[in-house]
Amino acid sequence: MRRFSSTARPRVSFILPTYNRRDVLLRTLEQVYRCGLSRSEFEILVVDNASSDGTAQAVGERFPAVRLLCLTSNHGPCAKNAGLAVALGEFVVFLDDDSFPEPGSVLRMIDHFERDPLLGAAVFTVTLPNGLRECSAYPNVCIGCGTGLRRQATCDVGGLPDDFFMAAEEYDLSLRLLEAGWRVEPFSDLHVRHLKTPGSRFPGRIARLDARNNTLLAMRYFPERYRLHYALEWLERYRMLSTAAGLGTAYWAGAIEGIFRGLTCEHRPIRPEAFERFARVEQTATRLAEAAGRLGLKRVLFVDLGKNILAYRLAARRCGLEVLGIADARLGGRGLRFRGLPILSDEQAASLPFDAVVISNLSAAHAPARALAWRKIQSKPVLDLFETGANACIPSLAAA
Repeated sequence: MRRFSSTARPRVSFILPTYNRRDVLLRTLEQVYRCGLSRSEFEILVVDNASSDGTAQAVGERFPAVRLLCLTSNHGPCAKNAGLAVALGEFVVFLDDDSFPEPGSVLRMIDHFERDPLLGAAVFTVTLPNGLRECSAYPNVCIGCGTGLRRQATCDVGGLPDDFFMAAEEYDLSLRLLEAGWRVEPFSDLHVRHLKTPGSRFPGRIARLDARNNTLLAMRYFPERYRLHYALEWLERYRMLSTAAGLGTAYWAGAIEGIFRGLTCEHRPIRPEAFERFARVEQTATRLAEAAGRLGLKRVLFVDLGKNILAYRLAARRCGLEVLGIADARLGGRGLRFRGLPILSDEQAASLPFDAVVISNLSAAHAPARALAWRKIQSKPVLDLFETGANACIPSLAAA
């Protein structure tokens, strides 16, 4: 670790892990320096995961003020913990080595933290090079390429999980923040650009770790009544996605490890209130019941095999609704079934005799797009239960 001295504590510490992406990192650092804060108000910590491409030397030569932490092995995105341990800022911003905040966003982030003393994490709106958005599958979850955090709160709950390497590590941190009483909130006025550089992103490794870590996450933290149900549904969903991508072997390696570790891990269930803040099981049931009552619904079509599909299935069962199938753009048309429900293409699903479409996806990036697409191809009600704004299907609840 290069020595660093400072006479004043910065407000913000940017933490970027990297591995063998020297040129990408150097371009990113140039952008981070343009964040809109004065040089005395922030510091940058780069955690080098034992790169062999001259990353450390290049950073030292080009950006001598950057605090460089050189690890002896690759810890993946969870290497941010090394930076967190020595960060000086009141707030930290987790970035990838190819993501950076747009000017002005960090100042607005500080304002959000100062206005809300219970805000533990401020999740940025992430934009990809093609203009599309990227976000977590759940709204109240950090995203690794762009989240501001209250440093002391993050340290108090233990930072990122050291045993995850990558995939679902932000979920693990978010659940512990929620359990400790902190709020994890996305903000539309905080913006990060994510270049999504392909190097170091290996599909097989991601498929394996998605299966392993999400299983362990559910078994470790979810309340007893939900832990096994979510673990099994997530495993089935990831099996379908991995198999469709030709990554079945990697999936099974991760699934077997995740099941073993999940069954032998210490169960530390979070409070029901914290779990509801994350999973929105009761909110989903309440909103679907109100929509069904208003519209006289009997049969519905789910759109998207979203990560929170269990909450929608439970809500439909509680309301006495018949679910005819799941329209999914990635998996439809393959003759697959999920918990007895056929997974259909949009074209196949559009011909079914449903009363309304329910967007069974909490992703703030994907759910609105799917709702818009289905409003264009047919005339029956399209219910995005957590949609806000002028197109909200249930205005009285959407603002709740």
